Amino acid sequence: MSRKIKIGNTFIGGGESVKIQTMSTFKISKQEALEDAIRLEKAGCDILRYSVLDEEDALSFKKIKEHVKIPLVADIHFDYKLALKSIEGGADKIRINPGNIGEEKNVKAVADALKEYNIPVRVGSNTGSIEKEYLSKYGKSEISLGESALKNVSILEKYGVENIVISVKASNVPLTVKSAKYIASKCDYPLHIGVTEAGAEYNGVVKNSIAIGSLLLDGIGDTIRVSLSADPERELVAGKSILKAVGLLNTGVEVVACPTCGRCVWNCMRFASKVENYTKDIKKPLKIAVMGCAVNGPGEAKDCDLGVAGGIGGVVIFSKGQIIKKVKEQDLEKEFFAEIDKWVQ
Repeated sequence: MSRKIKIGNTFIGGGESVKIQTMSTFKISKQEALEDAIRLEKAGCDILRYSVLDEEDALSFKKIKEHVKIPLVADIHFDYKLALKSIEGGADKIRINPGNIGEEKNVKAVADALKEYNIPVRVGSNTGSIEKEYLSKYGKSEISLGESALKNVSILEKYGVENIVISVKASNVPLTVKSAKYIASKCDYPLHIGVTEAGAEYNGVVKNSIAIGSLLLDGIGDTIRVSLSADPERELVAGKSILKAVGLLNTGVEVVACPTCGRCVWNCMRFASKVENYTKDIKKPLKIAVMGCAVNGPGEAKDCDLGVAGGIGGVVIFSKGQIIKKVKEQDLEKEFFAEIDKWVQ
């Protein structure tokens, strides 16, 4: 089990729930960033990261924290002074690569500030930042990625920093999985997992689901980001779906639906989408089935709190495998959503 680390008012590692994070597309010093942070917190973000491009950005964390409770992370590259300013400015965590912020005294300055303010740091590597010594020796592999990350960790450890989170990412799914497993075998620091540069939403969700899901099922991973070329809120939706799928999130509504076939005589697929949309903001744990026919109906969905199955002449609404009522398809939305509301209340 990984060690537990505190970030703002939450924890990662040490058996804590897996935290979902995303990265804002707004410059933190702009007014839009505040509105966006409120939106993303409401959408289920556990940890929110910002690129810090200048001193104004670095000093803007306290302003955002007046309006949201989730931890905020400063993403720093090249300029160690921005890391120091972000720590002073209220960032709950820093993301740096010690190898790209200059000479050793710069790293020491950041390490001293991290210890003084008692905040954690995330370090790691991706396929674009593998240390040359490891790249030439091992090629682009889990060993070169893992050892590059561990080298950067050792630099911070040298100056007494222990609140460390590690990430090793690639755009290649097998390499991402192998690299995370390599790191997990070498240390007990919490791991941030995900596929970097995964692409647009459809393919990006597929790649992240395979990598993140397989790692979580093996007990590896403490915080996740489903990196997508899409609205950050879509990353959060995907992250929650992954956690539900692997049994690590018991909140909100899970909708199961059969893929349909020639036996289906009603528009099951369209209704399943309507149910997902209607329940997307419900926090209460609830399992709902939308089934195509009697073959995949109440019997197969006995474990569902509520369900619907089609048939000739209408559809049936059932709960825990027992039929509640039979209704006409044109009345289904009104009747079924009323049953959902009863469960929620």
